[in-house]
Amino acid sequence: MYWTSSKNQAASNEQAAKPAKRTILRRLLSHHELATLLLLLHAPIDAHAKPEIAMLQEAGLVEQVPGDVAAGATKIRLTNEGNAVLQGLGLAR
Repeated sequence: MYWTSSKNQAASNEQAAKPAKRTILRRLLSHHELATLLLLLHAPIDAHAKPEIAMLQEAGLVEQVPGDVAAGATKIRLTNEGNAVLQGLGLAR
């Protein structure tokens, strides 16, 4: 009996030690970041168009894609997670 309860306790300790599942957003988005997501809802934009791009990219809400190869430009578009944020706001694509 003691062995069984020790085994169950060890299993519950292992489950408690696992890190919490990472969520999409670790913080609230600013109104500038939300506006940038709304711009991206309609079409990719230039990677240097908005200063909020770096924070949105770090949060995994946008990603870089190749743009005009001749001009060497890159574009930014929404990721699935970015689309999910906008859908959560009632702005389904």
